[in-house]
Amino acid sequence: MINFDPYAYPEGLRLLGRWQSGDLDAKRELTEVMDAAISGDLDQSFKLTALPDRVHSTACMQMLGLGVLHDLYGIESWDYYNVDAYRFVRASLALSKLLGVEKPYVTWALYALTCEPLGQKMMYPDKYPPGADPDTVLINKSNWHELQTPDFTTGVPKVIDEILRVTEELTGLPPMLQVSAPYSLAADIYGQEPLLDDVVHDPDMVNALLDHLGDVVLGPWMDHFYEKFPNGWVELSDASGSPFFIGPGNCKNMSIRAIKHMLRDKPYADRVFCNNYRGDFTSEPKKKDRRSRRKMPEGSNSERGSLVELTDAKVSVNHYFVMRLDADKVDISFYEDQAIQRKMALTSGIGSPKIDRNSIEDMGAARTELAELARSHVGAIRRVCEATDLPRDTYNTTPWPSHLYFEDINSQSSFELIEVILNEVINSVPFEKRA
Repeated sequence: MINFDPYAYPEGLRLLGRWQSGDLDAKRELTEVMDAAISGDLDQSFKLTALPDRVHSTACMQMLGLGVLHDLYGIESWDYYNVDAYRFVRASLALSKLLGVEKPYVTWALYALTCEPLGQKMMYPDKYPPGADPDTVLINKSNWHELQTPDFTTGVPKVIDEILRVTEELTGLPPMLQVSAPYSLAADIYGQEPLLDDVVHDPDMVNALLDHLGDVVLGPWMDHFYEKFPNGWVELSDASGSPFFIGPGNCKNMSIRAIKHMLRDKPYADRVFCNNYRGDFTSEPKKKDRRSRRKMPEGSNSERGSLVELTDAKVSVNHYFVMRLDADKVDISFYEDQAIQRKMALTSGIGSPKIDRNSIEDMGAARTELAELARSHVGAIRRVCEATDLPRDTYNTTPWPSHLYFEDINSQSSFELIEVILNEVINSVPFEKRA
């Protein structure tokens, strides 16, 4: 009978590496494992147990799940996300076990699946996650205020409810709804470029639009969620509203302001957080040559606050952990210090470009670089866990990403490099006993 024992780290990773290289024997073996997982034979392996008293790992798995299921069974994108919640969740959990990722974290294509119930035209590629059709936006400047509350008992919201129910059943973790924050939802249904133009030239209208989305879409969706799952959490995602895209000032005064507006008077506000603002480096002082790494609309980044002020704003909508993402490009020591000073946990992300096998020119150099990076981040997380008065489980029984977090693992990720990183995690020094 198949079980995960033969695939304990690093054997499961190496099986995935052989599958990725086109090894037919590995494909057959992986199919046998996934057959057993999808049929429910491995469900007892998915229950969250006490994690080791040291740094652990979490990962966003949904793109790897789609890649594997498309290759093994020919399952395409719409089918993968919409048809069978048990298959979706079991595939994600099984692949986490094969990788050696210790804490389950079930995600989906949240930006797409947040705007689809509103009527936004979607694109579902065969083996890639869905997205909003950028050529056919749902609302514009003259009609956005007509947008109404969708029905959360049918379609995509019903699918998500089922994914949440199954995840709780199989792992024991509380359910966690993942949806777009107001700014990112606006970007998907209004259009990225028109919205950026209005951020600069008509900010009052943008703020009114964001408040409307919070009042008539996202707020009611959260109300629906907490009626069904009173023990749940809500994770808001707001990449489009990040400092990297609209500047630190607009991130604070538009993106984060809109979340606070949406949560006013909500009885569950302390169980809602947003953790993926990226591009903290934009808050650092301008260099003399003033050259930007990317073109941004005039005025969008005219006000650069300090890194600490930006962190103040970010933790105002995430009271539990300080997040350092790869795109922040700021040394991990800053986030370590901030977490300790604020008595918060620390989560550090490994970005998908760091482990993209197609962009690696020198594997030996990449292995050395990532081992050093992982070692420094593991050390920072360990010191935070030892220095702060966190719960004894350091939040490992909550459903959100924690400790070392792979921001995205997909079928083009280098399993060899993932093994290098996880080696530093799994062999890290245990926490010193806390009183």
